[in-house]
Amino acid sequence: MVAHVSAEAHGDERGALLGFLEEARGGIRRSLLGLSEEQAASTPSASELSLSGLLKHVVEVEQGWTARAKGEDAAVARDETNWHECFRLVGDETIAGQLAYWERVSKDLEDFIRSAPSLDDTFALPDQPWFPKEDVSLRWLLLRLISEMDRHAGHADIIRESLDGRTAFELVAEADTLAG
Repeated sequence: MVAHVSAEAHGDERGALLGFLEEARGGIRRSLLGLSEEQAASTPSASELSLSGLLKHVVEVEQGWTARAKGEDAAVARDETNWHECFRLVGDETIAGQLAYWERVSKDLEDFIRSAPSLDDTFALPDQPWFPKEDVSLRWLLLRLISEMDRHAGHADIIRESLDGRTAFELVAEADTLAG
């Protein structure tokens, strides 16, 4: 985080936005610390959300938005009848596998953003009633991803605390100790 704070202090908008995105990603990653696959797949609240399901969802969302911005097809195409599959691990999917994939997806996004001539560069969105009709900027993309990650990091906080009482503050301290 120090590098991102430094970039922000020097007026680097890309660094600041990528730093906020990474901070939000960290909240989701930390929510999984010390949990088994079974614990992470459980749904301890009234919601159907699980921590491993949230992980899979945010990875797919980030990959999908990056692909749209690059003019590529998303790696995962879902129709409306099976959207629940993006909220749970299936088959041989694991937390470790999803985290490794997310690392690659995150690097791809950062490389793309850093290589773009301007955050004002735009791309078209699919024709869906919930998307803006006009093209959106790379800045909009980063803000959309920050919003998505922060929303789900909040969900992850509640789910984790419901599982074992561990709070986000405790998990931040544990992650800092592990990073040592």
